[in-house]
Amino acid sequence: MAALTPVALLKSQLNLDHDLDDALLEHKLDAAETWIGHYTGEPFVAGEAPLTEAALQLAAYWYEQREAASFGMTTAHIPFGVRDLLSPYKNPVTGYVPE
Repeated sequence: MAALTPVALLKSQLNLDHDLDDALLEHKLDAAETWIGHYTGEPFVAGEAPLTEAALQLAAYWYEQREAASFGMTTAHIPFGVRDLLSPYKNPVTGYVPE
């Protein structure tokens, strides 16, 4: 599935001025949008500024932190602020199932 967020926007976020990593950036955006959909319980919607910002932050973070492990430093798997951006879109899970 192709990412809904433009790669050019992610390149601006990362201050990249080359096309060498466009396929990788597209992949990171697609993965970020998919993650957001799973996290919120709703499909990613292009054009929603908080969702787009969350996708950009997440894809940029994953692009810059490509290794599965880091030595000598502490990293988070999700950048600070992403969950805050997504919280209004998240479907609450209570465990209640209507009959």
